Order: sequence, then structure tokens, then C-alpha cells
Amino acid sequence: MTNPIALPDDLKPYLIPAFERKAKSITAINVKALTSYTDTLVIIEGSSHRQVTSIAEHLIKSLKNQKKKAIGVEGVKEGEWALLDYGDVIIHIFESEKKSFYDIEGLWADAKRIDLSEFKDAYRSEETDDEF
Repeated sequence: MTNPIALPDDLKPYLIPAFERKAKSITAINVKALTSYTDTLVIIEGSSHRQVTSIAEHLIKSLKNQKKKAIGVEGVKEGEWALLDYGDVIIHIFESEKKSFYDIEGLWADAKRIDLSEFKDAYRSEETDDEF
């Protein structure tokens, strides 16, 4: 893994709704130099099927309010693995067990990670000191 790169401003609308729903973990990976079908993968972990569905629905609604419409949406109701395709940004929302099984971060180990520390500090729970 390489050093994290700076968070581009145009990625923030895709991340804020996930942090608002207190996802268990969030990773953003810049894959622009490695693939032609997207620029960024966002991998979000929810602690339950219900949280996966809630995060996905909140993202869809928030982005729609910003005039960003998904090209494709899969798995939202099932709550194990939701995929939201916005073209330049593809968002995977996993329940913990499925996230470990598919290991998307491992598949893209050579890709640059995007520094999300500004969100982690802003949305850190006051009751816990959990890492994102």
C-alpha cells in the first residue's frame, strides 16, 4: 500500500452521507490509473443488514438531492452488499462478514488510498474512540 493521497473536493458528496450514518469503516481508493471503468471505489462497512440498507438509501437520497443519479443500484433491500454506481465513483456497502469475504481492499492493494482523516475527526463518536 502507498501513502494516502489528498481527498478531492468532488468526492465529498459521496462520503458525507456515509459518515452521517456512522458506518463501521469507510475506505476510498483511487483506481483511475489501474482501470477504465471508474476513478474511485468507496468501500463502506455496516454492522448489520439494516445498517447497510440504511446507509445505501441515505446515500441515494442525499446524492439525488444534489442532482447526482446512480447509473446502477444493486442489493440495497437485501442488506448484505449494496452497490451504487455513479460512473466516476462506485460505492460498495457491505455487511461485515461479506466485506471480509470479498476483500475488495485486498484486490486493489496496489491502488492509492484517499486520506479520509478530516471526516474521521469530524464524525468520530464522542462515546467511543473507534477508528474508521
